[in-house]
Amino acid sequence: MNHFPITARSVVSYEGRQYHVKALLDMRRLLLERMEDDHIVVAAVDDVLPVYANDAKTPSFELATDEQWATANNRFALLKPILDKRTDGALIKQVAREHKVSPSTLYRWLERYEATGLVASLMDKPRNGGRGKPRLAPEIDAIVQQAIKEEYLTEQRKPLAKVHQRVVSQCRRAGLQVPHPNTIRNRIRQLTEYNRLRYRYGKAVADDQLAPHKGSFPGADFPLAFVQIDHTKLDIELVDEIQRLPVGRPWITMAIDVFSRMVVGFYVSFDPPGAMGTGMCIANAILPKEQILALHDLGGEWPCWGVMRTLHLDNAREFHGTMLKRACEQYGIELNWRPVATPRYGGHIERYLGTVLEEIHTLPGTTFSSVAERGDYESEEKAALTLRELEKWLLTFITDVYHKREHSSLGMAPLERYKQGVFGTDTTSGSGLPFRFMSEEKVRLDFMPFEERTVQEYGVLIDHIYYYHDVLRRWIKTTDKYKRRQKLLFKRDPRDVSIVYFYDPELEQYFAIPYRDTSRPPMSIWEHREAVRRVRAQNIPVDEEHIFAAYEAMRHIEEQAVKQTKEVRRRNQRQPVHASRLAFLATEKEPVTQESLPAVQPRHYTPFGDL
Repeated sequence: MNHFPITARSVVSYEGRQYHVKALLDMRRLLLERMEDDHIVVAAVDDVLPVYANDAKTPSFELATDEQWATANNRFALLKPILDKRTDGALIKQVAREHKVSPSTLYRWLERYEATGLVASLMDKPRNGGRGKPRLAPEIDAIVQQAIKEEYLTEQRKPLAKVHQRVVSQCRRAGLQVPHPNTIRNRIRQLTEYNRLRYRYGKAVADDQLAPHKGSFPGADFPLAFVQIDHTKLDIELVDEIQRLPVGRPWITMAIDVFSRMVVGFYVSFDPPGAMGTGMCIANAILPKEQILALHDLGGEWPCWGVMRTLHLDNAREFHGTMLKRACEQYGIELNWRPVATPRYGGHIERYLGTVLEEIHTLPGTTFSSVAERGDYESEEKAALTLRELEKWLLTFITDVYHKREHSSLGMAPLERYKQGVFGTDTTSGSGLPFRFMSEEKVRLDFMPFEERTVQEYGVLIDHIYYYHDVLRRWIKTTDKYKRRQKLLFKRDPRDVSIVYFYDPELEQYFAIPYRDTSRPPMSIWEHREAVRRVRAQNIPVDEEHIFAAYEAMRHIEEQAVKQTKEVRRRNQRQPVHASRLAFLATEKEPVTQESLPAVQPRHYTPFGDL
């Protein structure tokens, strides 16, 4: 079971025994009654587990065909109205009747979804037992997309039949297979409601019906209903952890709950905004925060976890990637982009980022917001904080200051508002504690970019580096039903490329795969890119041997204290914690069987650090 609810009357496991949840005392504690003898205890939320951990697996959403994914999303749309009302038989019959499916089918879909909390669980299993079902051919896909754009998304508001007629005509003229009408219907259903209204009824109608305005945010009626996310470059010079010399200004990606103004997640690094940082921020927002606070030796309260209903984003490129869209759909998160050049639509997150910048202007090394404001202040000379220390400062400010002081728009502290939304008040009912996800590593992996590779006798080759473990043996030179080499899914954390994560499509879970040569040192993706650049500059073959030789040369130069430029010192800040990684790899001298290979285990990175 990947996630589980915590509500009054839930049955949970605590210290190996079963308990009923009698009451939710607050965001961190539960009142439990032991089922065997009615003994009452108070337990921390993060200490309870689901009783029936059935280890339900889900197929890979990244490699699903468009039709498979559209089917899963359509089924999830039917389940949304009944997820919290599955005991309402009349409602389930009504939904079944309206959508021409049987109530038993709805119950079966509910069971599959509730076992994982992931939309991919609603995809159909392949009937032929084969993998690699082809996606829509690119030329057919181009015809479908153009027909939707020119026939459906127009003010003439043509029906679906007209779109299909055009696709049929153009496919036959080009000698291509005609796609099923459901394929076109599913593509149209994937359009955002805002774009559908904008192109068929006009921008004014779309703005009036869907777009939020400053001072109000329709639909943000409970915690995690709407979460806004944005980036900014922080007005502070940081120093490296070795020589305490300036390394530059970091970027921050931050997510805020519109209902309560609580910060639900953030990610800070020296790299400009991108898909990786955005995914890390979203994963952090979904996951519990106890481990994050403990790793920084902080005892503050940050009781935010769970899947948001809608993510409200600007139109930056990193927010429009296919990977991010699918990952959000996998967790049932609706993506909502604000129109271009309309700052009022992201007012909540932008005002909070402004608050953070104002507070940062009080820290040593601040660059202030302008040259005029900075005056004669020497930011680099005054710089004193490392990235890790800044993270700790941000966590302290968020949990002990911002969340607890009165917010001018709310008339109360964000933490108080959030708790009211969860537990309710004398006049309103609460939304209850969000579902907690059991596998933190699975959530983070789902929001990471991925690669597709075939497996050969040597293992798998990614960016000139070989990876291997016995778990890959089963997949060496496998083919799909069309006798083509089968491409499999791999992910990696850019902070440490000494491990890739292999998704086994039969076992439906990830496995950690190390370098084939485990004596190689770990490195970050940024160090890898620099090593490749150096190899190419020497006009020698780009291969694993030369890459690691260049990397060792880089480390030797840096160890000789040639670290005076910002770029070199910035690379030091990206360096992973290698000692623990090497100690782990040293234990894997002998081949390990698939049965003894553990699935992915949590890796204790500093949560936000660009290690």
